[in-house]
Amino acid sequence: MRVLMLSWEYPPRVVGGLGRHAAALARNLVAQGHEVHVITRDHPDQPAPAEEWLEGVHVVRVAEAPPVIPFHDLVPWVLAFNNRAQAAAAKLIHRHEVDVIHAHDWLVAYAAAGLKDAFDLPLVATIHATEYGRHQGWLPGPMNKLIHQVEWWLTYEARRVITCSEYMRDQVQDIFLLPEDKVDVVPNGVAVRDFALPDDEVSAFRRTLVGPRTRMVLFAGRLEYEKGVQTVLEALEQVRSAVGPVKFFIAGIGTYSDELRRRVRELGLRRHVHFTGFLEDHELRLHYAAADVAVAPSIYEPFGLVAVEAMACGTPVVAGDTGGLREIVSGGHGLSFTPQDADHLAERLVEVLTDRALADRLVSRATRRIHDRYDWSSVASSTVAVYARAAREEAELAGREARPPLRPILHAAPILELEELGGAAG
Repeated sequence: MRVLMLSWEYPPRVVGGLGRHAAALARNLVAQGHEVHVITRDHPDQPAPAEEWLEGVHVVRVAEAPPVIPFHDLVPWVLAFNNRAQAAAAKLIHRHEVDVIHAHDWLVAYAAAGLKDAFDLPLVATIHATEYGRHQGWLPGPMNKLIHQVEWWLTYEARRVITCSEYMRDQVQDIFLLPEDKVDVVPNGVAVRDFALPDDEVSAFRRTLVGPRTRMVLFAGRLEYEKGVQTVLEALEQVRSAVGPVKFFIAGIGTYSDELRRRVRELGLRRHVHFTGFLEDHELRLHYAAADVAVAPSIYEPFGLVAVEAMACGTPVVAGDTGGLREIVSGGHGLSFTPQDADHLAERLVEVLTDRALADRLVSRATRRIHDRYDWSSVASSTVAVYARAAREEAELAGREARPPLRPILHAAPILELEELGGAAG
């Protein structure tokens, strides 16, 4: 199939799991014989060609329109980016035939819906996370309500919707009132062979990070409140008291970074916590493999890719009992704890760090699960099946059934009324 993929982030600029997901999916689709075009944004701080074929994927990066709007002005930034992305995608569609549009999250919703209508193409949308879920069902301000409404609109416009876990499928169906047969579950994946690192390289790398008696705990991901890193900080002193020297590595960037650093100072943990900043893929995998345990302490987590990546590196995982993480570690593939419960987390970390046989069992079980369920080749095949169904349904409906009128979602959660959105009904 010929796929047009829209993603606000794509290598070399990767902020979180979405960019890695889009790139890995695109590469594996190409490896299976499909044609993939990606529209994404340019990054002046990490220059890359405006247009290139990267590992078989046709990547088009759109420059920001003047005047440049800072990303923290999110709504105008999104609208400006979507305007440029839609124009670039329209030119691409005129040059290359396209069978399906695949939109990743709400930040590309406007461009995706516009292209779908202009070219009569089926639209598939992957909802990687929801604003409703990130705030545990509470939408505190106008921005949160607007994002929630745009997410709903994207699922309405899409012919098929993909979620990465059963948990996310249930959430999306519930909060956006979607028909049960509109949502497909396709897990995120890992390129398993890329995570097999030489033991001597890992051992040498670990010696640059910690001493022989120090245990290494790793968090990797975006530094946001819902990722729960603050709970690890609260648990760290209990863990150190039980197992001896521990160093906690925090790999990633995000809007909660300053608050986490402040909390480290308050707790007197500066000697025991290291912020690595953003890590490129190989260095991140070295950190995973060198760690004694990887912790995924999320309060809200649609999937939990970092847990899968840590497992692929042969590292035991302790994860919050929530969302997609619950599905990943269930059945003895990892240990879970009650989110935001520092005492419970400390107890779980101590278990793994003091019981070598337990850690080995977790790694053995997780390794088998990774190969069976999360390898990217099977994820790509499942995604193509969704594309094919979307194309088939679009063709069946063309000219024979009018779309129902656009309407707001009716839900207990507060959302913007349509008049507050400036008359969004069409």
